[in-house]
Amino acid sequence: AGVRNCLMADRADITRSESAQNFLKAMFALQQGDLRVTTNTLAETLNMKAPSITDMAQRLTEAGLLDYQKYQGMTLTEAGRALALKIIRRHRLIELYLVNELGYALHEVHDEAENLEHAVSDRFVEALAARLDDPATDPHGDPIPTASGDIEQRELDRLTDWPIRQIAVVARIKSGNQAMLQYILDRGFYLEARVQVLDREPFDGPITTQVNGATHIIGHQVADCIFVEPE
Repeated sequence: AGVRNCLMADRADITRSESAQNFLKAMFALQQGDLRVTTNTLAETLNMKAPSITDMAQRLTEAGLLDYQKYQGMTLTEAGRALALKIIRRHRLIELYLVNELGYALHEVHDEAENLEHAVSDRFVEALAARLDDPATDPHGDPIPTASGDIEQRELDRLTDWPIRQIAVVARIKSGNQAMLQYILDRGFYLEARVQVLDREPFDGPITTQVNGATHIIGHQVADCIFVEPE
């Protein structure tokens, strides 16, 4: 019982750490199926040195949140995945609140939510969810995990792969570049906007699109950030 109590205390201490929360959130984003995430991949994602990643991985493993094996990478445990989803829920609800209730622009919300997600209480997060009528997606179109830890995985297509002349709706906008996000929105690619690909130049060339009736020519890199689904 004493060992179990110590483990629970260690887990409680480390889960309050902003760096540990960011670590788990990045792990969830990088982990695909049964594949283990390498130290170098995580170091690049979090802009940290590999020894710091190893140290945090060992601490999270001791707390029962991570399975780290030297030279074999790491994977989230069930408890680690649950905590990662809890943090992601906080982040995405805050982003949606900032846009819907406080008038933030889409390109402004990520950094603000990054700061707030570590400071607010569980009660505050669930009050946000109730205020927003338990939304399914955030303002980028990413799914918001439920309070019980479920997350919907949608099958979406990149605009770069969408068939010519077939009508779609914008379902997700994914870019870590604030200027890119604003560029996309300035051209009318809001969530649920109707879009068609009119022409696509070869070799990753420009793409001619029609968005809510207006024609725009966008680069392949821009189109790669826009995800669509059938109307």
